[in-house]
Amino acid sequence: MNLKYYMMMLEILGITLLAGQFFCMVQGDAHYYDFVLREKNFTRLCSTKSMLVVNDSFPGPVIRVHKGDTVFVNVHNQGYYGVTLHWHGVKQPRNPWSDGPEYITQCPIQPGTNFTYEVIFSEEEGTLWWHAHSDWTRASVHGAIVVQPPIGSTYPFPKPDDEEIIVLAAWYKGNLRELVEEAMEEGSDPPHTNADTINGEPGDFCACSRDTTYRWTVDYGKTYLLRVVNALTNADLFFAVSQHNFTLVGMDGHYTKPIATSYIMISPGQTMDILLTANQSLGYYYMAARQFSSEDSTVTGFDHVNATAILQYSGNYTAPSSPSFPSTLPMYLDFYAALKFTKSIRSLASQDYPVNVPLNITTRMFITASMNTITCTTCSGGMDDEIVATSLNNISWVNPRIDVLQAYYRNISRVYTTDFPNFPPSFFNFTADEFADNMALTVLGTKVKVLDYNESVEIVFQGTNLLKGSMNHPMHLHGYSFYVVGTGVSNFNNETDPKEFNLVDPPEVTTFAVPKSGWVALRFVAKNPGVWFWHCHYDRHLSWGMNTVFIVKNGGSAETSILQPPAYMPSCDVPFKSWLKNKGSLDDKANQSG
Repeated sequence: MNLKYYMMMLEILGITLLAGQFFCMVQGDAHYYDFVLREKNFTRLCSTKSMLVVNDSFPGPVIRVHKGDTVFVNVHNQGYYGVTLHWHGVKQPRNPWSDGPEYITQCPIQPGTNFTYEVIFSEEEGTLWWHAHSDWTRASVHGAIVVQPPIGSTYPFPKPDDEEIIVLAAWYKGNLRELVEEAMEEGSDPPHTNADTINGEPGDFCACSRDTTYRWTVDYGKTYLLRVVNALTNADLFFAVSQHNFTLVGMDGHYTKPIATSYIMISPGQTMDILLTANQSLGYYYMAARQFSSEDSTVTGFDHVNATAILQYSGNYTAPSSPSFPSTLPMYLDFYAALKFTKSIRSLASQDYPVNVPLNITTRMFITASMNTITCTTCSGGMDDEIVATSLNNISWVNPRIDVLQAYYRNISRVYTTDFPNFPPSFFNFTADEFADNMALTVLGTKVKVLDYNESVEIVFQGTNLLKGSMNHPMHLHGYSFYVVGTGVSNFNNETDPKEFNLVDPPEVTTFAVPKSGWVALRFVAKNPGVWFWHCHYDRHLSWGMNTVFIVKNGGSAETSILQPPAYMPSCDVPFKSWLKNKGSLDDKANQSG
């Protein structure tokens, strides 16, 4: 056998092995999308502004796949600043390289460059979404993901006649990036929305908006699957359709037991699948979204304007002078309505869609989610020298100079520490009305939690009332779904509350709110190796530090280990400047060896 023939055979073998590896990774079909990020002018609320969007649309394009498919998204950044994208609710088995959070699994895609994400779908089925994951850019850079059942199968409920995607989002006047950067540097309150939108439009109750209100035409007698996404930056929403009832059948890419309801409460980051039957008199009906404020009743600075769209029946009839408004839409401060809906959600737990709640827990964590203060000598504004921060277990997250995944995979030191605590530094009456003056002070750090492969984890998140700042905290875990085995108000009782845990059919989700002055208990098995972000899905809380990172070690085989990195990853520059990021000596102190 001559050398030339030998080398040719080696090359063929190598290609075959690579093809086999790719085939093993891509179980379903492969899909390809091009996302072009660039500035585009939009006119809302009587004024025109330029903002960054994907493919010139707000909301952005819909990704459609079947369960188990793989999507390659080539992102071309023609904007003015670095951006990353995240595939919210997609577990990305063994593939943290394409998960997307800035300075956690990658550095930003810089202007004039591109990066291709490999989005691997596995167990997900239903509605998910994608969004930017760098600062507050997701306000305008987001879109829905539709995961259909595998080819040859169908839904675990009667197949609807059609479907409609409803993306609920926030609208800000002015340049949001500049407003946020200014607030972060001054230590002041970040901007609040000027309106909410339904599929990009504020609706009839907002100035200069009536002519562009989103309209959805339905046929009498048909049943529709509404795929609802809460893409708002900082607000929970009630959502209802006048004189029409819903049946909730899915949430966060997992099916639920059917729940009949006249409204839903959906937190930022969550997605819901709901059935609606068009069975009312031919006419026009408002679909309406109203912010649910879980803050103290004295806080009134939130957006009180109702976002609306119009459901209109096809056919010949005299159009009403005005659509009817949903009388079942709860009011802004209706905590009971929010809690009632949330606590009614259960997993389908059928033979085809079983639950696998871990029972033998090997790691238990109790994590407080708090409003806090930090001392800042370089900030302008704030109260004295203390400015607002947030924390988990009294650690306020600081972004590193390079992404955590790169540092972990390449064993680069002085990027993070592995001492995120399992418990807060002290236990006290977390939901009290008064606290000692120094209780609210927190510390900065880039501390991660390391888990062994296949550990069974239970986490209780406890909300606190420090700074009288108790409110909902929608917590999102990247790379995983988790079972919500319990939730309640007041302080978690370690003796009595676990006796009431639902281990039979708890909801399986990727984002779930810690209720105001309350707690939520969740469980999952750490079987997806990689670096995964844990954070509150209120962007202002994320910016202030209510985040941490879980590192799940490799298992004992190639099939239970992180995939090798792609040939190209965006290079790391200095992170976006803020008082929580790159504060000189604070960074040096926080970012010790990893």
